[in-house]
Amino acid sequence: MEIKPGIYRHSKKGTLYKVHFVAKHSETLEDAVVYEAMYENELSKFWVRPATMWFEEVEINGQKVPRFVWVREK
Repeated sequence: MEIKPGIYRHSKKGTLYKVHFVAKHSETLEDAVVYEAMYENELSKFWVRPATMWFEEVEINGQKVPRFVWVREK
């Protein structure tokens, strides 16, 4: 699946993130999503997550839903 740049909502938290691009891990060549928190976060503004995790499903109220949901273009 393709991860396109834009705004996504985290299904569990409801927080928004801006995906900038997909990069490659230097050792494994695994795809990694480079994204930015669209809210104040004292730990970091920018994050990296393996693309496989981006597409994982999470359980909310007994229902399986995508971890991140597309909202709109940047």
